[in-house]
Amino acid sequence: MTNLIAIPLWLLLLLLGFSIWAVLDRILIPSTRWFIRRRVNRLIDDISTRLDIKIKPLQLTKRQVLIDRLVYDPKVIAAIQRYAEHTDTPRDIVQSQVFGYAREIVPSFNAYLYFRCGYWIAKRIARLLYRVRVGILDENQFQGVDPDATVVFVMNHRSNMDYILVAFLAAERTTLSYAVGEWARIWPLQTLIRAMGAFFVRRNSGNPLYRKVLERYVHMATKEGVCQAVFLEGGLSRDGCLRPPKLGFIDYMLRGFNPNSDRDIIFIPVGINYDRVLEDRSLLRMLDPEAEKRSAWFAIRTTIRFIWRSAVLMALSRWQRFGYASVNFGKPVSAKAYCAQHNVIFSNSARKERFPEVEKLCYQLLQGIATVIPVLPVSLLASIFLDLHNSALDIVELEARVNHNLQKLHQQGAPVYDTPRNLRAHTIARALNTMKMRRMVQEANGKYMAHPDARDILFYYANAIGHWKERRSEATH
Repeated sequence: MTNLIAIPLWLLLLLLGFSIWAVLDRILIPSTRWFIRRRVNRLIDDISTRLDIKIKPLQLTKRQVLIDRLVYDPKVIAAIQRYAEHTDTPRDIVQSQVFGYAREIVPSFNAYLYFRCGYWIAKRIARLLYRVRVGILDENQFQGVDPDATVVFVMNHRSNMDYILVAFLAAERTTLSYAVGEWARIWPLQTLIRAMGAFFVRRNSGNPLYRKVLERYVHMATKEGVCQAVFLEGGLSRDGCLRPPKLGFIDYMLRGFNPNSDRDIIFIPVGINYDRVLEDRSLLRMLDPEAEKRSAWFAIRTTIRFIWRSAVLMALSRWQRFGYASVNFGKPVSAKAYCAQHNVIFSNSARKERFPEVEKLCYQLLQGIATVIPVLPVSLLASIFLDLHNSALDIVELEARVNHNLQKLHQQGAPVYDTPRNLRAHTIARALNTMKMRRMVQEANGKYMAHPDARDILFYYANAIGHWKERRSEATH
């Protein structure tokens, strides 16, 4: 019993490794998992008491369970069968493709990362770059929302900063589930985005099988009450104007909606505007069919140079934020009330009859977004400089023009983020300084006028509030 046994070193290391793994697998990992899960559950319970729109059980369900539920959805199974017969492909191969689509789409929401990391990062970034303002936020309108309803924020899409800005401003009231394009499918960014509750979408995919899987996931999330955020235009505005609505996501939510039996869907219009959109000139460049296509390396190099220049300015205490970033929340629209008012039941309608009704609702929501897009200093000044037709004004004359336009906008009910009158000149001067640094305006002898090469960029910012000017013209006519 006490005799020594000689064994090879490699076998000793192997046995030692197995022993360590057994201790980890049976004792340490379960204990650690239990400890972490306990802290996460405490966090969720604490946060749920403060949220106006609660975290739904679907968001806390294991991701693999959601994937299985999506893949074995009866309508997905039927789509698999049709696709296999149509393409003469073995059913197992088609089903494996569907598993891939489901793994790509389904998020893995992590409440701890969302509220402890994501919220902190979003808040820091938003306030570092902008003076963040919430122009219209009726406290009672959130408290009055049916707690059992599915809330959907529908918003305009000005910048990729929209994801960060709205998530930061809404985080004290609810969690948001976004549809994110393929640009974000980069490791490790995609892992963080999934943990924040977002799901990936192939926006231009014409694959009917993929579209069916995406449709059923959106339907499942909507039916289970998950709060979602939808960019109604479907993509970034290239010229600053509101684009016609894309009907796909709203149709996915409504095609199975029965107002008599399903939970209500509450659409909340959200208007977003910036004094500076980081991608503005790149977006305008996309409108020029003759513009030379720039490589990914050019984009990376430009981004690095921008970050480096900003870091140097911060180190020298010369950093200036990019003006205001403002978000306005509009009047909620109830799907049940809409169906009752227009005598329509989406779930009973074929595509041919349903789509015109969905389009009417989307244009009503787009109108709701337009009425709450904030009027910010740079947009207002850009509109004034375009109206001047190359005339020059000094700061006093510009302030008089601003006051005149603000009065008209107030009369129309436009959402103006206004400063006290004694500080308005300072706000105008600060916006002018930003526009001058970006070569949007030029100064000579104390007078300002539009830069001759900046009409496109001026139109981009003026178009953000252009719908109010069009209404003024119509009213005059």
